[in-house]
Amino acid sequence: MINITLPDGSVRQFSKGTTALEIAKSISEGLARNVLAAKVNGEVWDATRPINNDAKLVLLTWNDNEGKSTLWHSSAHLMAEALEGFYPGIKFGIGPPVENGFYYDVDLGGKAISSEDFKKIEEKILELARQNNTYIRKEISKDEAIKYFTEKGDEYKLDLLKDLQDGNITFYEQGKFTDLCRGPHIPNTGFIKAVKLMNIAGAYWKGDEKNKQLTRIYGITFPKQKDLTEYLAMLEEAKKRDHRKLGKELEIFTFDDDVGPGLPLWLPNGAIIIEELERLAKKTEQEAGYKRVRTPHIAKESMYKTSGHLPYYEDSMFPAMMLEGEKYYLKAMNCPHHHKIFATLNPSYRDLPVRLAEYGTCYRYEQSGELFGLMRVRCLQMNDAHIYCTEEQFADEFRAVNEMYLKYFKIFGIEKYVMRFSTHSKEKLGKKYVNEPELWLKTEDMVRKVLIDSKIPYVEVPDEGAFYGPKIDVQVWSAIGREFTLATNQVDFAVPARFGLTFRNAKNEMETPICIHRAPLGTHERFIGFLIEHFAGNFPIWLTPKQVSILPISEKYNDYAKKVLKLLNNYDIRGLVDERNEKIGKKIRDTELQKVPYMLIVGEKEAAENKVAVRKHGEGDKGIFTIEEFVKQIKTEIEATLTSFKTSTN
Repeated sequence: MINITLPDGSVRQFSKGTTALEIAKSISEGLARNVLAAKVNGEVWDATRPINNDAKLVLLTWNDNEGKSTLWHSSAHLMAEALEGFYPGIKFGIGPPVENGFYYDVDLGGKAISSEDFKKIEEKILELARQNNTYIRKEISKDEAIKYFTEKGDEYKLDLLKDLQDGNITFYEQGKFTDLCRGPHIPNTGFIKAVKLMNIAGAYWKGDEKNKQLTRIYGITFPKQKDLTEYLAMLEEAKKRDHRKLGKELEIFTFDDDVGPGLPLWLPNGAIIIEELERLAKKTEQEAGYKRVRTPHIAKESMYKTSGHLPYYEDSMFPAMMLEGEKYYLKAMNCPHHHKIFATLNPSYRDLPVRLAEYGTCYRYEQSGELFGLMRVRCLQMNDAHIYCTEEQFADEFRAVNEMYLKYFKIFGIEKYVMRFSTHSKEKLGKKYVNEPELWLKTEDMVRKVLIDSKIPYVEVPDEGAFYGPKIDVQVWSAIGREFTLATNQVDFAVPARFGLTFRNAKNEMETPICIHRAPLGTHERFIGFLIEHFAGNFPIWLTPKQVSILPISEKYNDYAKKVLKLLNNYDIRGLVDERNEKIGKKIRDTELQKVPYMLIVGEKEAAENKVAVRKHGEGDKGIFTIEEFVKQIKTEIEATLTSFKTSTN
């Protein structure tokens, strides 16, 4: 018998060789019908693979990312089987799951495929899926694998086999298709109920332009047709909300070839959004006991060697520049500079925690192919801070940072979120991670305890920590269900010691502090990109660049419109006068397209009575107001949006 520990901590005994699917059936037939894969001692397995030793078991369904990934991996194999039916002699490269769906790189042998072929391929995939064929895992020798693909004439699989060790090679079969694959896979093809092929692209074999270009076919599948329908509707809505499209239309940011890729230029409207976000963050951090600092945009090589960033992070930094015989680097992160500031403070334990905050500009060399609007850039302005504290203070400080995230979520209407808790890999100590095994385990336990005690939803992900300690990436979902990595919260037990950072403790001894790296609003670039899509450009009134547009009915009332604007400016309300010689109907339509929250229409009656006719974006006419009444309404709306946070816009 073997002992199986379930997620709730309960332990059940089963016969050796029992599968996860059989264990699921012993719990509930309904559960078993939804199990796509299993996590056995942290490793994702086939649900049909025998378990021969004591294990911790997590059953994975469509609600788990690993469950989705497994279904999509299996779908790639099913698409390959369908393609073999239409394109005899087709050869296959790799076919992995991706963030949304899967792809397979194929060599069609000179034949062509287009989106017009998608429908027949989709129908074939569903026909094969309905056969409920089992995904069968087979361990195979390297010689047998080479023989199989030599006879099949698939040089791409033979190329992959060169790097594999005998004894670690597996095949997977379903229906009439066999593939070289590590797995895991779903129990059978019947779980796949809906499919959509998305697009075609070219891809060089192994990413090397010297190799042959293959055809990459992207697709996505779901366990229910309803899920596919909802996904396609979300994609259509996402197109309308695309931050690159709206960012241009709303004149928020731009890129220019002479400036360089990945280096955004913020237009006046974008600068206002940035200033409002900074105002909110600065006020919030001031109330939480942070002290603001400023640091230069470059530093000498020696500092980044001390921090350890050069050996671990050099590929993401811009190349060095030579100045007076010394190498200097553009700043890729603020932390080493903040460590230097902490060192000059020479604090005692009575001064801790020390919280240093900066909206610092950093530069990171993202590969050209990875740049994407504001989401992946080379110049980024980060809502950064570093907290230096004792081990006893750590839990309270880490908890306070997480609570700050939750307050921001409330302000920005973020309802779905999860903390992605990233830990180290024992095997990569001294390579990817600093070689301090005991400190890794200790600090990971400290973070885990805070998350559990705070009842904050989180998932634990191995082998994704920062090189100097465990971290949390904050995953949020926009109003239409798109997932974004928003911010980070990291624990650093290693670098303070490298810089010789110390404080005098209560025993009058020198002690090294723990450092917490945190950035609740992430970077301006990524956060504003998220907000554009989240709000579809309809920002909360406190954040929108143009809060009010004043529309004179004719040129005769331009002077009164300017008088109204001056009064609004006195109350820190941002507005503009539309002085164009256009009919009022066109002015209203254009202002609606610009997503300005309020329109104040002024004509003879309004000018005579010192009033304005108010229209609200998306809602229409709201009536006649005095200036004071309108100002009071806007102020009330801002106050309600920001809840307990008070900024100078109030």
